[in-house]
Amino acid sequence: MNITPKQVAEILAQKDNITILTHFHPDGDTLGSALALLRALRKMGKKVNFLNNDPVHPKYAYLWEGLKKQSFKEEFVMAVDIATEELLGDELKQQYAGKIELAIDHHPSNDFFAKKTCLEGDSAAAAEIVYYVIKYLGVEFDEKMASCIYTGISTDTGCFRFRNTTARTFYIAGVMKDLGADTESINEVMFETKTRGELELERKMLENMEYYVHNRLAIAVITREMYRQTGTSEDECEYISSIPRQVEGVAVGITIKERKNGTWKASVRTKPPIDAAKICKQFGGGGHVNAAGCRFEGTLAQFKEKFVAVVTQELS
Repeated sequence: MNITPKQVAEILAQKDNITILTHFHPDGDTLGSALALLRALRKMGKKVNFLNNDPVHPKYAYLWEGLKKQSFKEEFVMAVDIATEELLGDELKQQYAGKIELAIDHHPSNDFFAKKTCLEGDSAAAAEIVYYVIKYLGVEFDEKMASCIYTGISTDTGCFRFRNTTARTFYIAGVMKDLGADTESINEVMFETKTRGELELERKMLENMEYYVHNRLAIAVITREMYRQTGTSEDECEYISSIPRQVEGVAVGITIKERKNGTWKASVRTKPPIDAAKICKQFGGGGHVNAAGCRFEGTLAQFKEKFVAVVTQELS
C-alpha cells in the first residue's frame, strides 16, 4: 500500500519505541533521512533508535552528534531509503525480513516489502520526503535536523549536479540553509575532501578500467586486495562509483566491488536514455534510471561477461 507523507506522519504520531533501519553500506541519504526523523520523533518524546548493517564512515558522525542509544522494547520497525529487503544487508535482513511495517523511499524499483510504503519516485532523495513528514508531524526544525536533511539531499544529487535534481530539491535545500544547516562544512566534507588512501584507490581502479562496446561502456573493478593495499574500505568510497561514467563518450559506467563474503556488488551509472535500473533488474537489483545497483555470486569474469552482454543489447 502506497501512502502519503501526511499519512506517514499520522501513523508515527501514534507509535513509540521505534527502530529505523538504513541500508547496507550507508550513504548520506539513508543516514540523513533516518537521523532527521529520529531527532524529530525524539523531540515529540518518543523513544527511537536507528540501525545499520555495516560500519559508517566517520565523516557522517555529525549526523548523530549528541545522541545516545535508547533502551526500550521495540514495538515498531520502519525503513528509510530502502527499495528491497536485500539492501538491508545480511544481518538486518535475517533479523527483520517480513517484519517492517513502514518504508519511506524514492526508488521507483521499490518492491513494497513493507506493510505500508510512502514511495515518491520523483523525489531526488528520501530526505525530501522525510522533510514533509516532519512538517506534518508539527515538529520545529533545529540546526541539526536541517543538516541531516541537507546531507541526504546534497549527497544523493551529487551536490545538485545529477539529473534527479528538481526545483523542489533546491527549495528544500534552501529552507534547510535558512534553518541553520551547516552547508559549507557539509559540502567540504562530502565533496571536497579525500584521504590519501582514497586517492590511491582511485589510481589503482583507473589503471585497470576496461572499455567495451566501442568505448561506450566502462567497467572498473575494486578488489579486497586493493582495499587492503590502500588502507580503505567500501564504506569509505561510495563516491567512486560515479567515476567510470565521467569518461567522455561513456554511456554506461559500472564499478564492481568485491565484498567480504566473496560476492560482487555492482554500481551502475548511466547517461540518458540508458536505464540503469533496467540493467540491474536483470541481476536481481534495482534503483533509479541513471543510478542503480545489484549483486552477483559467481566469478568476476562471469559477472563482467554478463554485464557486457546486457549493456551491449541496451546500447544497440
